Amino acid sequence: MARPPATLTRPPSRLPSPRGRDDRPLPPRRPAPPPRSGPPRRARAPRPPDPRRRLRVGRLLLVVLLVIAAGKLVEVQAISAGDLAADAAKQRMTRLVVPAERGAILDRDGTPLAFSVEAKALVANPRRIAADWSTPEIRNTPGAPTPEQRKAAIAQGMGAILHTDPAPFYAALMSDRSYVVLAPLVDPTAARTIREQFPEIAQEDRESRQYPAGDVGGSVVGSASWSMDKGRINGNVGLESAEDKVLAGQDGFRIVDTAEGSDAVIPGSTRAEQPAQAGTEVVLTLDADLQYTVQQKLSAYVARTGAKDGSAVVLDAQTGQVLSLANAGAGGAPVSGDPAVTTPFEPGSVNKAVTFSAALEAGLIRPEDVITVPGNIKVADRTINDAWSHGPVPMTMNGILGKSSNVGTLMTAQRVGPDRFADMLGKLGIGTKTGVELPGESGGSVPPRDDWSGSTFGNLPIGQGLSMTTLQMASMYQAIANDGVRVPPRVISATVAPDGVRTPTPAPEPVRAMSPQTAETMRQMLQSVTQSGKSPNEGTGAKAAMDGYPVAGKTGTAQQVDPTCGCYAKSTYWITFAGMFPADHPRYVVALMLDAPPGGDSAAPLFHDIGSYLAAHGNVPVSTAPPRQVPLQLTP
Repeated sequence: MARPPATLTRPPSRLPSPRGRDDRPLPPRRPAPPPRSGPPRRARAPRPPDPRRRLRVGRLLLVVLLVIAAGKLVEVQAISAGDLAADAAKQRMTRLVVPAERGAILDRDGTPLAFSVEAKALVANPRRIAADWSTPEIRNTPGAPTPEQRKAAIAQGMGAILHTDPAPFYAALMSDRSYVVLAPLVDPTAARTIREQFPEIAQEDRESRQYPAGDVGGSVVGSASWSMDKGRINGNVGLESAEDKVLAGQDGFRIVDTAEGSDAVIPGSTRAEQPAQAGTEVVLTLDADLQYTVQQKLSAYVARTGAKDGSAVVLDAQTGQVLSLANAGAGGAPVSGDPAVTTPFEPGSVNKAVTFSAALEAGLIRPEDVITVPGNIKVADRTINDAWSHGPVPMTMNGILGKSSNVGTLMTAQRVGPDRFADMLGKLGIGTKTGVELPGESGGSVPPRDDWSGSTFGNLPIGQGLSMTTLQMASMYQAIANDGVRVPPRVISATVAPDGVRTPTPAPEPVRAMSPQTAETMRQMLQSVTQSGKSPNEGTGAKAAMDGYPVAGKTGTAQQVDPTCGCYAKSTYWITFAGMFPADHPRYVVALMLDAPPGGDSAAPLFHDIGSYLAAHGNVPVSTAPPRQVPLQLTP
């Protein structure tokens, strides 16, 4: 018999789960507490963060960093390895300049006037010396010197080895600098000895310029010194400056590795090398022995006469080459620069050669022609006098030139006319540079022809109102000596390359200034200036005459301008002389200038002294012909 279904004694607390899960009875609901009286209850504190979450974030960041580091490592080790290695090599590499040896400057016979030798510069780092000798190890060592004592010892040692005062070395070492030059030019042997005794001292390669003849030819040769900026010897003045590129050569280089934090070259680390090319030698036209003698005689004469300064130029009569060029300052002292080339002056009566050359070239006069010369002459608004008082006197053209008559010269110039006179000035190179290789040359000055007034032609024919240098004055007389052909003066004879190949300097283009006949007649007339004899037949330059050699030349006295009034001074003069010998076949031309000797002494005696040496030095044959005598002034 079927059992009846079971009867539920308690109702279920929850309905069956819609998902068909077995449901557990829900716990009985707690009745809500009754409301409390009094203050409100404090809120419960928030639950602290879960540390496991922090750990997960930290792990994630670490993984990211590791990935980045791994990527950078791959880049360094593989992708950029070559570039980084090259950059590192560049940091170790140092380019060292190998200075080229500067070319020598020689005289015409190969005597050195300037050359270079190897030298060292001694340098130091005072800060590093102080730091090295202030370390605890040094300070705690018994008897160890202080930095000051060490620097004093270095200075004393250098002074003893170099035989000089150590005080400048000590002062430099005591400075708070990282680089000082203690001695710019030191013999390599002495530098090595100092380096061995004092490792704190470093050395740098240098080159020392030597002038074995002292100041002989100094105005021409000039000077050169080491340039820190260029890392080589640099020309300062003279040919050392003008020919700097030729003399300097081409620097070479070495690319080497240096130790880290040091300039020390790692042995055997040369990566590339280009040897230096030595400079070219420059051979001058100067004669060193003659140059020495001319300088000595000029200096002595300037000192004896009390002149402010003076200059002298000796040219080869045929080639125009400069055999000697000298300058002297007050008391005969050396001067800076080259006034014989750079400083013009008014030549005075030396310029009368232009007037008479133009007159002869035009066929207007003959040496024996006689004219009556008054004591003065009026030109435009000016009255010009002779240097000596006289009434009208008959004078030959020889006499007008020989006695340097201003009045007779201006009478001759009036025949010539301004145009022919200006043309002769130009042909003789007055007012233009000679083109000599020396720096700073002046061309002098001549008023433009269109600006000449009536009084201008009262000044120019007698050598006032225009200016020239001593070199230009010599060049003018070289044309007369060389049968009318002016060869612009030059001072460089040739260059010699490092391989020994000699290249002569091209001869300058000659200028025909006058005919050979005019030049020969001018030489004869200029002998009247040096003619001796009883007054009035003695020339103004008789003291220039040389025994056994006919001399042709011209004296000059030019008033200087007084700057206070802009007018000509009455007692301050330029004294000049230009001449040649032997007059019949000249070999040498000599031009001289004295600036304001107080007594107005003539330069003729100086010509005699220089000419006498030239005759012996050049083995000039003595003339057997008797001295030339011609009438200068006739008895009225």
